[in-house]
Amino acid sequence: MDWKLAATTFGIIFLAELGDKTQLAVFTLAAQAKSPWTVFVGASLALVVVTLLGAYLGGFIANYIPPKFLHIGAGSLFIVLGVSLLWENLR
Repeated sequence: MDWKLAATTFGIIFLAELGDKTQLAVFTLAAQAKSPWTVFVGASLALVVVTLLGAYLGGFIANYIPPKFLHIGAGSLFIVLGVSLLWENLR
């Protein structure tokens, strides 16, 4: 296992998820249910499955599409989403 890659991935995902809607949803569910460990287990399993799908599909797609085009596609998608959100909030 490449521990440097694992640590980099952890750091990026950890920082990206701080204050994210997933964290806020977990916070709300735990406060409402008054059962933080149950919410933790459910949310952790959901995130593991979503991450497994992302890693598997990313590896699969990388076999057919060069990384350069994946970066361009992902960057374009983020720009479109950003402009769309900005447009909706300014109207």
